[in-house]
Amino acid sequence: MRYIKIFDTTLRDGEQSPGASMNVEEKLHVARQLARLNVDIIEAGFPIASPGDFEAVRRVAEEIKGVTIAGLARAKDIDIERAGEAIKPAESGRIHTFLATSDIHLKFKLRMTREEVLETAVRAVKKARQYTDDVEFSAEDATRSDWDFLCRVTEEVIKAGATTVNIPDTVGYAIPQEFGELIEYLMNKVPNIDKATISVHCHNDLGLAVANSLTAIMKGAGQIECTINGIGERAGNAAMEEIVMALKTRQKYFNADTRIVTEEIYKTSRLVSKITGMVVQPNKAIVGANAFAHESGIHQDGFLKERSTYEIMRPETVGIPQSKLILGKHSGRHAFKERLKELGYELTQEELDKAFERFKQLCDQKKYIFDEDIETLVSEEVRRVPEVFSLVDLKVESGVGVKPTAKVRLQVRGKEVERTDRGDGPVDATYRAIAYLTETKSHLEKFEIKSITGGTDALGEVTVTLEEDGRMVRGYGSDTDIIVAAAKAYINALNKLEGRKRVPTKGI
Repeated sequence: MRYIKIFDTTLRDGEQSPGASMNVEEKLHVARQLARLNVDIIEAGFPIASPGDFEAVRRVAEEIKGVTIAGLARAKDIDIERAGEAIKPAESGRIHTFLATSDIHLKFKLRMTREEVLETAVRAVKKARQYTDDVEFSAEDATRSDWDFLCRVTEEVIKAGATTVNIPDTVGYAIPQEFGELIEYLMNKVPNIDKATISVHCHNDLGLAVANSLTAIMKGAGQIECTINGIGERAGNAAMEEIVMALKTRQKYFNADTRIVTEEIYKTSRLVSKITGMVVQPNKAIVGANAFAHESGIHQDGFLKERSTYEIMRPETVGIPQSKLILGKHSGRHAFKERLKELGYELTQEELDKAFERFKQLCDQKKYIFDEDIETLVSEEVRRVPEVFSLVDLKVESGVGVKPTAKVRLQVRGKEVERTDRGDGPVDATYRAIAYLTETKSHLEKFEIKSITGGTDALGEVTVTLEEDGRMVRGYGSDTDIIVAAAKAYINALNKLEGRKRVPTKGI
């Protein structure tokens, strides 16, 4: 089996996504996670671009061990010198130099002849070899270059000392079959091709970056340049997680794999998304919120009987705790029954039929069905769960120059208790008092207020999301007094958490 090197350029090409710029500390944070992911090469930046980029590459080279650290450089002495200085502290450092080879770039951007480009490329590689034995040359816009000229450049830069030659689809122009033919052509026509690793760097302008990268592997490429979540210029780069899991899932087909620790994939995706602010679309392969979620009743039924009927990968393999059965209007009775069991309800067949009918009606009314919605309809239609906590009285005091204070009286397990507390505002004071009286340790994840009706006497609705020991619930409360509504919502959520803690019993 061939092992394919993963060249991660999230910190360089990925950072070129509009709005995705990272500071030095953020780059270091991501680089540490990329090392845990076990990528082979981290392209940490473009040292000549700015003092900050130089510092980022230098710091990553100093601190991250066990991974090759690369710095990008144009085929210019000043760039190569700067990159050489930046990667100097690395255990293993690489200079990645590039120059366009397509006629369109030569004519309009470089204004150079082919011979001038060839000479410049060779000189750049020789210059880079003065700083490191690990030199990569990229033929920018290779897929729109003349194939025979590309062969000449590849042969000459290998002679000059390039240990990796990258064939980029810079503008995402190639089609998989065409790209595969190009890689195969190079493999057959360049006499010293065996002296270097052939790499590919594919962009996603036509949505084909991953397909092109996988095709290149089949034709002999030994390194893939990619980014976490596929971020990068314009439509982005080949998504690392998709390439890695395609090879992992279809090993027999590709006869190739990577050394990536796949269990770190989801964590890495979340980190990059958080730092760059680039949200992962729900239907994104491998790491999207819906990647291991099933709503179709037919799919859910098959999955519950044998997960491989509708899942080709286990979510745990990429670091996601478990698959999700999403309950909605397409869901079937089997999935609904399983979710009730998870929530602690074991119903008779008559109770289940009644609850499922109400569930289907609710699905036509709401776009998203939450666990608390299911608990509510089961309580309303099947069983009544007594409230453990209920609000008896609430008085608050706040204003300019006044420390917000709340006096709360609750009924807790049949006994009235009272507490006065202070907080940053009237709601905070109220919640502090309620938490003390109920002796709960839940964490407030979200607090939302909206007006149900218009006017100054509007009925206000508060929605809160609480988390405790991995359990997440939503509570609702409404009142013309928004502080009272907030208290009701909090208590409603606490009652749901208490309900989750109870040992399930059969039947009503």
